[in-house]
Amino acid sequence: MHAGMNITLTKPLILRYFLLSLILSLPFFLFLFLPLLSPPHQHHRHATITTITTTTYNNNLRIRPGYSSYDAYIQRQLNKTLNPRLRKIWNTRDWNRKIPVFARFFEDLKGKKLLHKGSKALCVGARVGQEVEALRRVGVSDSVGMDLVPYPPLVVQGDFHDQPFRNGTFDFEFSNVFDHALYPERFVAEIERTLKPNGVCVLHVVLSRRADKYSATDLYSVEPLAALFKRSVLVHVRGVNGFGLDTEVAFRKNTPP
Repeated sequence: MHAGMNITLTKPLILRYFLLSLILSLPFFLFLFLPLLSPPHQHHRHATITTITTTTYNNNLRIRPGYSSYDAYIQRQLNKTLNPRLRKIWNTRDWNRKIPVFARFFEDLKGKKLLHKGSKALCVGARVGQEVEALRRVGVSDSVGMDLVPYPPLVVQGDFHDQPFRNGTFDFEFSNVFDHALYPERFVAEIERTLKPNGVCVLHVVLSRRADKYSATDLYSVEPLAALFKRSVLVHVRGVNGFGLDTEVAFRKNTPP
């Protein structure tokens, strides 16, 4: 009887020691395994982009000064993306006005064999997903957008300087926010990384004037843009009327020998 009582009394004590050891060991296990659970190419962003560095381009591609840190740059972009007045416009007036125009752009690209119904497509810097909706309306159903602020189900969260996707994920990538890239070479490198071989990137850019006040980059000719695409060839250039953007440029990623 006394032995049974001793066993009964020690069970809570054993349980307390077990829970205490589990709590104390939790940080160790998190340290070991949390990096393995992070999405590919996402967990290292703050380790690699923490300060602003200056890259010199020619006069046809200029990076605007004034950011004290990468976080300051991101906050300025968020000031636009999270602006309640702008988000209301994007979801109402602009939604009905822009989607048909984007759809015509994409239909033209289909006609040029740069986009297909079976393409897996990404819209970079998609805000509330107007471009994604346009792609789906022209039959490119496997389409998604990416932006700093997600907008489910059309747009997932991601930084275009460090896309949260695996290498060779997409057949087609579209963006009209090149002027918002603080690091143009990294913006382009991430597109090329996540494109499949023979995949196509289409950018709408403005060449005739400075971009808007939230932009970080000003581009005045196609040549410096083409020079950033190290693994692709320029296949298409035309003038467009793309809501303040005047030029459409397309690149096709090289196929490995």
